Amino acid sequence: MPPKRKNGAGKGRQATLDAPGDPQEDPPTSTISKAGPSDEAGPPGESELGSDFSKKFWEMKVDAGAFKNYYLIHEHKARRLHWDLRLEKDGVLKSWAVPKEPPAVENVKRLAVAVEDHPLGYGLFEGEIPGENYGAGYVKIWDKGTYEPLDIKDGKWVFRLAGQRLSGKYCLVRLRPRPGEKSVNWLFFRTREEVPK
Repeated sequence: MPPKRKNGAGKGRQATLDAPGDPQEDPPTSTISKAGPSDEAGPPGESELGSDFSKKFWEMKVDAGAFKNYYLIHEHKARRLHWDLRLEKDGVLKSWAVPKEPPAVENVKRLAVAVEDHPLGYGLFEGEIPGENYGAGYVKIWDKGTYEPLDIKDGKWVFRLAGQRLSGKYCLVRLRPRPGEKSVNWLFFRTREEVPK
């Protein structure tokens, strides 16, 4: 079982962290960033993650090994409710904003808009993002666990989730952009497991 937070964190606050911990409680609203997942880890400049509130997560000390293949979904209530899918890869959380509740069954496809990589420490955050920051509103952990990469390549991720709400084989498939489209759109869906012969 992975270690938990070292010091208790209040609403919208984080202490030094070293591994995925248990979610806290409820209460309440998120705008969706438009950038695609970055190939470079590290604190960005003046962008979605460029505020003082967000920078602390890049500076946070974490046990990167404990986050190996970490998976979580944030429920983010801001200007518009959405869910943020996050998968650890190369020491960061690759992230997609999903406008509708993530699918637990097959044959349900969800739009997933690629957003910036997030630092590992952000994978433990629950609380209020202050109103002067991008994405202001309430964030809570909707699901968490691990994922098993099955086939990860440019434009298509196939993996098996082992979460508390979602489990099974899932796919992320990048859509061909339409003319003038700025966002990087993917489809997120559960797929059928192959039955051994």
